[in-house]
Amino acid sequence: MPWNLDSDRPIFIQILERIRIDIICGKYKPGDKLPSVRELAADAAVNPNTMQRAFAELERTGLVYSKRTSGRFITEDKEMIETLKTDIAKDKIRLFLESMQQLGYGREQILSLMSCFMEEEE
Repeated sequence: MPWNLDSDRPIFIQILERIRIDIICGKYKPGDKLPSVRELAADAAVNPNTMQRAFAELERTGLVYSKRTSGRFITEDKEMIETLKTDIAKDKIRLFLESMQQLGYGREQILSLMSCFMEEEE
């Protein structure tokens, strides 16, 4: 999947979000080794220092850990990954609801629209 980074937000934040999504979606599984900073930086067409900054933040949160000479690995804490997944989902739902309310929809209208949309998608 292409990186599709935009200039409206800090690049390292977008990289961080992308790697988190890749982890919660299972592209990188618990215990998997991440590609190197240079490899991912080349893939995303960004400076390796920018990628390193995102990796450092992932390590700070515990989602990724380093083995001195072996590289970086995804945490094996499945509960942490599931919690991150739930938190991201809640944020996306919150943004969606705020957008719908700005359009003038109330709770019942939003639920009705969601129900109709989901039926159409089946």
